[in-house]
Amino acid sequence: MALPASGPLLDPSSTSAMPRTFRPVVAAALAALVLAGCAAGRDAAIANSGDADDDETPAIESPASKAEVEAEAEAARQRVARLPKQELEPKVLYEFLIAEIAAQRGDFQTAAQAYLDLARRTRDPRVAQRAVEIARAGGLNEAAVEAAGLWLEIEPDSREALGMLAGMTIRAGRPEQALSPLRRILTLDPAHRGEVLLQIGRLLGAGPNRKGALSVMRQLASDYPDVPEAQLAIAHTALAGGNDTVALEAVRKAAAQRPGWELAALLEAQVLQRQSNAAALAHLEAFLKRYPQAHEVRLGYARLLVGERRYADARTQFQVLSDAQPNDPDVVFALAMLSMQLEDWPVAERHLKRLLELPYRDRNTIRMNLGQALQEQKRYDEALKWYRAVTPGEQFLQAQIRQAQVLARQGDVDRALGFLRKIAAPTSAQRAQIALAESQILRDANRAQEAFDVIDHALKVDPDQPDLLYDRAMIADKLDRIDILESSLRRLIALKPDHAHAYNALGYSLADRNERLPEARALIEKALSLAPNDPFIIDSMAWVLYRQGDLNRALELLRRAYADRPDPEIAAHLGEVLWKLGRAPEAEKIWGDAAAKSPRNEAIEKTVRRLKR
Repeated sequence: MALPASGPLLDPSSTSAMPRTFRPVVAAALAALVLAGCAAGRDAAIANSGDADDDETPAIESPASKAEVEAEAEAARQRVARLPKQELEPKVLYEFLIAEIAAQRGDFQTAAQAYLDLARRTRDPRVAQRAVEIARAGGLNEAAVEAAGLWLEIEPDSREALGMLAGMTIRAGRPEQALSPLRRILTLDPAHRGEVLLQIGRLLGAGPNRKGALSVMRQLASDYPDVPEAQLAIAHTALAGGNDTVALEAVRKAAAQRPGWELAALLEAQVLQRQSNAAALAHLEAFLKRYPQAHEVRLGYARLLVGERRYADARTQFQVLSDAQPNDPDVVFALAMLSMQLEDWPVAERHLKRLLELPYRDRNTIRMNLGQALQEQKRYDEALKWYRAVTPGEQFLQAQIRQAQVLARQGDVDRALGFLRKIAAPTSAQRAQIALAESQILRDANRAQEAFDVIDHALKVDPDQPDLLYDRAMIADKLDRIDILESSLRRLIALKPDHAHAYNALGYSLADRNERLPEARALIEKALSLAPNDPFIIDSMAWVLYRQGDLNRALELLRRAYADRPDPEIAAHLGEVLWKLGRAPEAEKIWGDAAAKSPRNEAIEKTVRRLKR
């Protein structure tokens, strides 16, 4: 009986002579051995060089046209015709079973060796391929390299075998051994050589031997001096190895060879970003002046602006993108979120309603944000409609809490509290959220003691809940219970030593009372070390410096915090420092602008009354 060119290794009828108890094992073994010769699909040029489930190392393929797919299907049929017709001798079958049973039991060493021995005997590329798969599944890199080499020896023109050998040697830290198979791969598909070079660059960069990888990539690129992707591949490999100088030189060569190439512009920005975001932004901005239609570069530029918290500039860029592609839901969503960040509620509302007309996947997020945009515009009935439209899921509880907040904003505090208390909350985390919401509504209604009692009761049930501890401290501050404030925050710090706002709140409370200033400063410095760009912590640092008499440094920090976050409390502090420096008109303007945005803000009103009396 001959081994078939494709399909099961054994005719089903031949199992009848075996004992019944062996049939499931044989069936499993045969099902596991899927022969590569059966496939009419496109072979990968370089297979993943990691474990079977490792997606970090990229495979290399080139785009396939219909004609190319048909050509490869024909090549696959020819491969099947070339496969050896092996006699299924008892010894061969026995070794197949040994290999598959070992693999099922997790003994990959035995399974890989058995398949490797069998591949040497049968000279069947499918068996060699199976040896590679088993070795990779077991993390046996050296065995996989050996099996891939044998597979290529048996089937010299196999793109997949070439790729597997190259990938496994790169992963083993021997990229120089991948040079020959990679060169052969690059000759197989001249029409897509550029794309393949880029994928090779990423593959080499993912290996452990970065220096060797760069040397190999340079040798490959030297074969194609006029192909810009070759230089970009060098840049990828160099960047992965931390060699920014080589990466920058190579990416600029690629850009010179292909002016206006967005991929090169973005990679150059990535390299420059290691120096500073400002350098990357300047590069992308200059590129967009020359090539204003560069969609991907503009998208990268906009995202980098968001990272720099330049929200207004980012929104301008996303608007340009939206004008070009008005039906892109991700761009419209970005416009909506940036408008909310800028507290431009009517514009946020417009973008969110537009998003409802597009196939945006997360409808509940749109509803929640629409509710907030309308709530901030004091259109409470409309806000309630959107919060009620949120369906059960991740945001459902928060939508119910928002409904209670809107009811309280409409002046019906007791109804809002009753609504909250009826919400089903099976978990301790959900109960904490409801207690925090109830506390906030009571505080906003100037019922601080009741708010404290709500949180205190919740802490009796869950005494180490971080958010409850923090909230109790904030209410204790309002009640002038500094002992409770300090004990709550110190407990929170003990539970979560990286809780920046716990250090900040304790330090600020001391600084605001002009007490224990060295300790207050140390606490706030600790908070800054954990969250160096947080505007509220920067404000606290400025406030303790103000208390210590360093008004100029305090002013510098307050301007920075206020530019990042024009919060009324930061405005109150900034105005006070300006006032003390004798710059009353500037102080009045800061307070006036903040009061216009937040009428009757307690922090501003108290500061102005105290300084002007």
